[in-house]
Amino acid sequence: MLDTMSEPTLRELKSRAQLLNPAIKLGKAGATTEFLAEFEKLLAKNGLVKMRFEGFKDDRKPLSRELAEKLGASLVQQVGHTAVYYRKPV
Repeated sequence: MLDTMSEPTLRELKSRAQLLNPAIKLGKAGATTEFLAEFEKLLAKNGLVKMRFEGFKDDRKPLSRELAEKLGASLVQQVGHTAVYYRKPV
């Protein structure tokens, strides 16, 4: 989905994301059905969601991409312990 996003749009989303606090945390239990359901609600309501990783040091990048695919969202950026996702709000 990021491929279809223009550079100015991507810059604007990254700028907005800097002001956000992580709305959801991916804990040791991983991407459970409850986690995914809550993430879905946040994306539907807000569109732009910042997530924090609690652990998963070596797997953050692949996990970030995998979550984006599962949620039908765009991975705006993944830096350190946080990842930012965007999906047009419903």
